[in-house]
Amino acid sequence: MFAFGPTNYRLMFIGLAVLALGFYLMTTSTEPYGFGTVSMTVGPVLLVVGFTIQFFAIMWRNKKA
Repeated sequence: MFAFGPTNYRLMFIGLAVLALGFYLMTTSTEPYGFGTVSMTVGPVLLVVGFTIQFFAIMWRNKKA
């Protein structure tokens, strides 16, 4: 009946949380001009992981359907 099931929504919320954490880490740099390790490496990696989770949340197909 619905296009998304509970698993899809759980994955979407997890992906949104990972994306929010990645964007937050990109803004919290103590180095001048934002060249800190966390804001230059960890933040973008979390963004890629978050968008990948979002992709799989949309493409996930329920077994019952």
